[in-house]
Amino acid sequence: MLHLLYLVAFTVIAFLAIGNLLRSLLTVSMDSQRRYSPAGKSPTDWGQSPLMATRSRYNAVPHPELLDETGNPINEPLLVMRSISVDDARARLDALFNSSPGNPTERKEES
Repeated sequence: MLHLLYLVAFTVIAFLAIGNLLRSLLTVSMDSQRRYSPAGKSPTDWGQSPLMATRSRYNAVPHPELLDETGNPINEPLLVMRSISVDDARARLDALFNSSPGNPTERKEES
């Protein structure tokens, strides 16, 4: 009898989890289809009502990391990687490790 109760309980939990997964997928799909206003144009410029313009303005606010110091959107790559040699990278990592507090070499010198 207890086995049957476990089977029913886990079946219900599995159906709830799958239902939640499908709802989440639909929500993500709907959010990906949403259109945002282009930078520099307010929704009132498109002829929308002021109420809709207010709602859209809050949705169109870019993330703070995408803005420069003056609040304007940046128009450059966010990740710029420089090519360095393996020896240079190893030297920088060693310098970071040696300058960190509590590294093993400091403990040996104190003893």
